Amino acid sequence: MGIEILNLDLLYILLLMGVGICAGFVNTVAFGGSLLTLPALVFVMEAIPGFSTGTQVTTIANGTNRIAIFFQNFSAILGFRSKGVSNFRHAISLTIPAVIGASIGAFIGTEIPDKAFKPILAIVMVSMLLLALFNPTELLQKKVNPSGTQHKVITAIALFFVGIYGGFIQAGVGLLVIATLRILDGGDLVITNAHKVFIIFFYTIIALGIFISKGQVNWVLGISLAMGNATGAWIGSNFAVKMGDKWIKVVLIIAVIGSVSKLLYDTLRVYGVV
Repeated sequence: MGIEILNLDLLYILLLMGVGICAGFVNTVAFGGSLLTLPALVFVMEAIPGFSTGTQVTTIANGTNRIAIFFQNFSAILGFRSKGVSNFRHAISLTIPAVIGASIGAFIGTEIPDKAFKPILAIVMVSMLLLALFNPTELLQKKVNPSGTQHKVITAIALFFVGIYGGFIQAGVGLLVIATLRILDGGDLVITNAHKVFIIFFYTIIALGIFISKGQVNWVLGISLAMGNATGAWIGSNFAVKMGDKWIKVVLIIAVIGSVSKLLYDTLRVYGVV
């Protein structure tokens, strides 16, 4: 029996590492990796005998996912920097409002009970579905000229609210960051992705700290997932720099299609349609 349980736990760890590699790559090049990791964490937690008894599984999964996000984006930053793609001074100015927002969002996330979290998640999934379907980034980017103090204030406000969302739930935040940076900050997709991982890395430090303080993190599962995420992120950052805008757009299209399908399916499940 002990050997069977050990083997079962090893299968869970390997599953999380495999999902993490895919999620780390997708998150670094595009977005939507947490749409893979959150369901995987919930599945593993509910499958482990006795784990889900008396616990808030979805809330702990939400907190545990931040460990993987932390290591994933740290790895991605190193990957972009190794290829000479980094502008830390500008990235810091973009990060500060997102960090402030994330601290608020993470606190809200730790206080939401499972019963309330599930319908909120359904609303979020529908919203992300609509945003993914009707992505206005390319159209609006052509009409916006990033310059001036007023424009910087608007960018900061937008990133503050993106930070609130990211601190609260994380899933799909990459799309919001990419859209915000492309529309308001300008720059090609390689630079945008480098700034994206920088922003998410630093606000994740705050968000993870808040979830840890509330005891809503499982370290064993989180580190297992993080090993995969970091590996996928390193591969993704090198892919992004090497292949450039054209192939990033291909991955973005695939990510949108995959995210839309997953969000639609999960939304229908929440409401008992499937």
